[in-house]
Amino acid sequence: MVKEVLDRFVALAGLLLLSPVFVVLGILVWRQDGHTPFYVADRVARGGGTFRMVKIRSMIVHADRLGASSTAGDDARITAVGRFIRRWKIDELSQLWNVLKGDMSLVGPRPQVPVEVATYTSEEKQLLAVKPGITDFSSIVFADEGDILRGAADPDLAYRRLIRPWKSRLGLFYVRHQSIWLDMQLIALTLARIVAPARALAGVCSVLARLGAPVELVHVARRRTPLVPDAVPGMREPFDT
Repeated sequence: MVKEVLDRFVALAGLLLLSPVFVVLGILVWRQDGHTPFYVADRVARGGGTFRMVKIRSMIVHADRLGASSTAGDDARITAVGRFIRRWKIDELSQLWNVLKGDMSLVGPRPQVPVEVATYTSEEKQLLAVKPGITDFSSIVFADEGDILRGAADPDLAYRRLIRPWKSRLGLFYVRHQSIWLDMQLIALTLARIVAPARALAGVCSVLARLGAPVELVHVARRRTPLVPDAVPGMREPFDT
């Protein structure tokens, strides 16, 4: 209850504070192609239902019908204005609207498309026990997701083999250790990730270690070695499709 009240208070304040930014970017996105500056799509909610997530559009119209769900940094569907939006994560900030509505939380596992959740293992389904969030451990550790997927022949498969195994583990770790104090730390580290990536990653590793995370999870969170294909929680082998 306290978390929900804080979420909605911060979301309202954030929307009011950022409204001039949203208006300017909305006009720029609209001037590119004459279409709505908003991207609204289904995401899986707590408990397994769906909600309509709102973003400032960073890709061409109907991009979700023209390619993979996962977006590589060199994806041709990203617009010129969209690259700026993605660079500063402004498309994520527009989800404050979903937080205000109660669909999302400020902190929690990132919301996923239904087709991806349909492939969840029984262990990964525990991620649906809490509201999805704007940020969490994985949002900081894999803030460069587009760069990780750059050049992949199949971005969705690369995501499932390289990122999802650790994104799910980090999300499950959050679910098992969630608290208001942890949320405050993750919000601070998310902001730090924009201006001081190395310091933010070190902070995430410090929090993980202090909470007793497995050594392997802390090691991956440091992002000092290349990611290699791994199995998601609840599977023995990495995805092959």
